Amino acid sequence: MSKSMIKKIIIIIAVLVIIGGGAFYGGMKYGENRSSMGVSRLNFQNGQLPANFQGQGRNGGAGVLNGEVIAKDEQSLTLKTPDGSSKIVFFSGSTKVSKTIDGTIDDIEIGKQIMVTGSQNSDGSYTAQTIQER
Repeated sequence: MSKSMIKKIIIIIAVLVIIGGGAFYGGMKYGENRSSMGVSRLNFQNGQLPANFQGQGRNGGAGVLNGEVIAKDEQSLTLKTPDGSSKIVFFSGSTKVSKTIDGTIDDIEIGKQIMVTGSQNSDGSYTAQTIQER
């Protein structure tokens, strides 16, 4: 093998290492950014948003609520959370409702345990992006 061929191979390997390192770094930064924005699924205790998450929920970040449906109408439902408080959740035609198979808002009944992913409104209510039966 000639010296020029060896140099080309070394250059190709160096470029691949640089590209791989850059991709790894970019992926790490992307993951940190998603985590700090509250976009990733979080473990919420007692159906409450953590204190450092409150502002993000109002600004469109995703949050999760768990609880029992205690009331429901055509535009909203009320959840009784594990700590005994209640939360109002608004939904629309674009809100995805899922079970082990996709469902509809008609599948949500009073007394069922559900998990809501969405954002908190300035008045303390929530707007659902997804509702999942538990």
